[in-house]
Amino acid sequence: MRIDGLVPGGQGIGTNSDGKKGFFWNALPGETVADYQITKNKSSYFEAIATKIENPSPHRIAPKDDCYLSTSPWQIMDYGYELEQKLELLKEQYGQFGISLNNFFAGDTEPGKASTSAFFSVATVRRDEKAKMLAFSSSSEERLSHETEKNNTLQEKNIQTDGIELGYRNKMEYALYYNNEDGLIYPACRHRGTHIKFPITQSSLERPEIWAKCQEIFADLNARGEEARKYQTLLLRCNQEGVVSGGLLENGKSHPVFEPLKDTLLGHEYSYSPNGFFQINLPVYELALKAIAGHLGDQQKVLDLYAGVGTIGLSVARDRDLTLVELNGSAYQELQHNCEGTSAKPVLSASEEALEYIESDQAVIVDPPRAGLDNKLIDKLLEVHPPKIIYLSCNPATQARDAKKLLEKYRITSCVPFNFFPRTPHLENLLIFE
Repeated sequence: MRIDGLVPGGQGIGTNSDGKKGFFWNALPGETVADYQITKNKSSYFEAIATKIENPSPHRIAPKDDCYLSTSPWQIMDYGYELEQKLELLKEQYGQFGISLNNFFAGDTEPGKASTSAFFSVATVRRDEKAKMLAFSSSSEERLSHETEKNNTLQEKNIQTDGIELGYRNKMEYALYYNNEDGLIYPACRHRGTHIKFPITQSSLERPEIWAKCQEIFADLNARGEEARKYQTLLLRCNQEGVVSGGLLENGKSHPVFEPLKDTLLGHEYSYSPNGFFQINLPVYELALKAIAGHLGDQQKVLDLYAGVGTIGLSVARDRDLTLVELNGSAYQELQHNCEGTSAKPVLSASEEALEYIESDQAVIVDPPRAGLDNKLIDKLLEVHPPKIIYLSCNPATQARDAKKLLEKYRITSCVPFNFFPRTPHLENLLIFE
């Protein structure tokens, strides 16, 4: 089967002689899959792992880790090609909702230097659900633009990255595998698409301090003759200074409270729990924070929804009239701690239930989970109509869905994708609505 392209989930797509679609891990556009192992078989499509490739892509490279299919399946392509494919897939996901991104129109990510121009064309999209491929038919075009800074021109903008491909993850969770042959316990992953564990002897996606600590803990387990079945996983997290916290999670017991970590973002220190939510790739996250700060301009009232421990709002607007809303109890405790010494107001609530905090004279920052924005929240934004919405998303598909609704009353003035998760199909995207 010839691979025609990649789909947003990260697999290569092809069609067999019977017209059935196949979605393949370990396959790149233009390659021919000569043999494969099926992991899911449905009437209209199947999923598989390519085990033999003919006509390999010029962009194919040897993966660094044996466990790459489980942790970072895009280790098989060169980094430049990864960025190119992510850009195309971002456009495709917007195309699913009738929005064609003809240009990426972000300016500088430095504060105060962001582009203030945009051009969108809206097209009618026909979608083949089985193929997960798009066919576009021209429809109408809609110019959504306003005055630009002098000499500022539209141009295709590359995905923002710090160029670090591996060794960037500051959090990792390992399964435990008991080897009957040597009687030792090893860190493990699960084969993609299954619950079957396999031991790993090298992993390069996480920071090296985490892998070193992992090796130390497993050596201690083996020295004490521990049983693997006693434990659920090993959870480790590392700050930018290389300090590692976390530990083993035991089956049938509550998760222990680990020593909190501290990190600095845009010159501000934050405290967070190793087993709570905190960004995985802090250097690239700082690039996004700089972009957000630039787009805030002189807006003095700011509402930060889905605030977590407060790293967005407190990094870019701690000296302003800032309200931060967070639902998770442990994250809210860290948020309260991080707000100490500022005038920021933390609120314990689900963001879709904190609609009374949305006002018509503020900038609203949203960084929702992968499910995107709740319809009640979108309706309230359209009703109150704050002048600016800053939307950072870990799932461009749901962000595009939400953007289609927000375009009823807003225009998009900037789009900046960030490669938070190199060597994986995942992408973070920043949209500015005005």
